[in-house]
Amino acid sequence: MAFASDTQEPMWVEKIFLKADHNLEATQMIFKEVGSRRPKAFFILGDVVSSGKKPRAWKNIDLYMGQAVKDSVPVYATLGNHDVMFNAKKGMKNFKQRFPTYEPTGYTVVVDSVAVVLLNSNFGALSAEDVTKQNTWYKQKLKELDADPAIKLIMVGCHHSPYTNSKIVKPSVQVQQYFVEPFLASAKCALFISGHSHNYEQFKVKGKDFVVIGGGGGLHQDVRPNNDVMNDVAADYKPVFHYLEIRRQGKHLDVLSRKMTPDFSGFVDGREFKVD
Repeated sequence: MAFASDTQEPMWVEKIFLKADHNLEATQMIFKEVGSRRPKAFFILGDVVSSGKKPRAWKNIDLYMGQAVKDSVPVYATLGNHDVMFNAKKGMKNFKQRFPTYEPTGYTVVVDSVAVVLLNSNFGALSAEDVTKQNTWYKQKLKELDADPAIKLIMVGCHHSPYTNSKIVKPSVQVQQYFVEPFLASAKCALFISGHSHNYEQFKVKGKDFVVIGGGGGLHQDVRPNNDVMNDVAADYKPVFHYLEIRRQGKHLDVLSRKMTPDFSGFVDGREFKVD
């Protein structure tokens, strides 16, 4: 499987504060690279486009996903804040047109005995009823997957990161409260993946791995120095553009971050680790 996040085209206002660096080219190259490696599924963890309500914002992504279809690579996604920015209803409509299996209160994709649970962390765009609905569904789904002998491992993904040292975005307290606690309590949950922070970051919480992979093409964000509260175990690995490849080997996952070379000539293997 392949995972990326924050593939949105930079907005002009963001360029006032953050440095552009061939961002559109980077996103195109990530899609091309993923397609060439033929994963069984490609997951985008939000901020697919810069403004989901605008049809023109989808122009490039539609081309990239069209090629993925030709390469027989199914693409799944969950919502980010940019996807519903300024007009959640229009953004959701455009999003559902591209990802018809998407459910705004959570859905699951199973690939090779691994269940990928995708959640909506845009709590500001959710009603109180939908927040409760998703939380109830999520806890029940994890119980079902834990009890299902056909499922060996579970990964959970959403857009907003529960843990990050980004100087631009904050850790999501609501993701910590609603998503992290059930994840930690699940017997089979092994890896939590998120974006929003445009970095690669990795945290260990109660023995489980949390990875931030916001290097899909958005403007890179500086990070604060590592600290005891947010202890990034990958503090020395900060590629600007990257995506994840994950392979199941028995009852563990091989996780590899593929990073863009400085001269934009292609991708090379970066940080890798195993998850039991």
